[in-house]
Amino acid sequence: MATGLTVAVAFTGLLMGLRPAAPTLDRGAVTVDSVRFGDMVREVRGPGTLVAEHIRWIPAVVSARVDRLVAHVGQAVTPTTVIAELSNPDVDIQAMQAQQAYNDARAQLAASELGLQRGLLEQEAEVAAANTAHVVAAHRARGADSIFARGLMAAAERDGLKATAEEAAVRFRVAQRTLELLRASIEPQIAVQTQSVERLRQIAAFRESLKAAMVLRAGDAGTLQELSAGAGGPLLEPGQWVNAGMALAKVVQPGRLKAVVRIPETQAKDLAIGLGATVDTRNGVVSGHVSRIDPASSGGTVTVDIALDGPLPAGARPDLGVDGVIQVQKLPAVLYTGRPATGADGAVVGLFRLDEDGHTAQRVPVRLGVSSVNAVQVLAGLKAGDRVILSDMSQWDNTDRVRIR
Repeated sequence: MATGLTVAVAFTGLLMGLRPAAPTLDRGAVTVDSVRFGDMVREVRGPGTLVAEHIRWIPAVVSARVDRLVAHVGQAVTPTTVIAELSNPDVDIQAMQAQQAYNDARAQLAASELGLQRGLLEQEAEVAAANTAHVVAAHRARGADSIFARGLMAAAERDGLKATAEEAAVRFRVAQRTLELLRASIEPQIAVQTQSVERLRQIAAFRESLKAAMVLRAGDAGTLQELSAGAGGPLLEPGQWVNAGMALAKVVQPGRLKAVVRIPETQAKDLAIGLGATVDTRNGVVSGHVSRIDPASSGGTVTVDIALDGPLPAGARPDLGVDGVIQVQKLPAVLYTGRPATGADGAVVGLFRLDEDGHTAQRVPVRLGVSSVNAVQVLAGLKAGDRVILSDMSQWDNTDRVRIR
């Protein structure tokens, strides 16, 4: 009996010393990639949409009511194409009043010019009459001295003629000075009234432009993409009241598109203007380059504009969903493999490396370098030609060996 007990204890110890059996995985359920040596291109990827490079929003210049919608969404338009017709009686009245004020000011200016010219002519006649009176009085005064010397005229009469001559001379000088002042004052008076007329003309033109703006025109060639009460608002309908400044229509040029993609902020640190990129529209891939990077992040992403260099694939249109891939860096002569499910740049991760027979895999520590969309640099732990499992193996964290069937 002691011998049997000894055998049982020995057998139990043997069982406890055995390692648990390696789990078996279906080969089709895991992703396997090989380690390669060569040039690795770092890329970042983000979803986005196609956006027209040139967008023209057409606002309501004045508050008005929508009378009639002339164009429809999707229609090709020219700068003069009428989109909608609006109405506001107050705007019409204000335009009429401004035009009337301008016409009245013009008539008043013309009357003022005529009155000033008439006054100038009358003053010139006054100067001429004063000159005649002055000449006659001076001639009589000179003759009075001769007559007085012969004793044919009293001194009082002679003095009276001289005084009359002096008065005529003063009247003549005053008339001349008045004429000079009148001539000098005409131009400033006309200038002031002309400025007033011009101001009223500009007001009338502005009021008329507000009236004309109630006929909503495209203002640019392209395609009418949106008719709404405000950008992204409800559809515009006849009878609806719109406020001044409200965007009513959107015209785009469908042949000039760019991709606006959202790159995770953790991958955006190496982005730069001019980097090459590709945009997948689901109907084709077009090449491009980074043209703008938003200086701020929003919702964990950074918005990047990609200018499209190649021809647009069929079906490309504004607001179409796309995927953008930006080439950040080219690493020459490095070890790299496919990007595993887990592992950040510079981290040490445990990857299952396939044995030569391909039926088993051992966990090995691998130091990662920089990563790309579908690849990661290998700094240590693997060599060229090794095959590793890239799938998420977190459920097998307690084992270092798996079987593959």
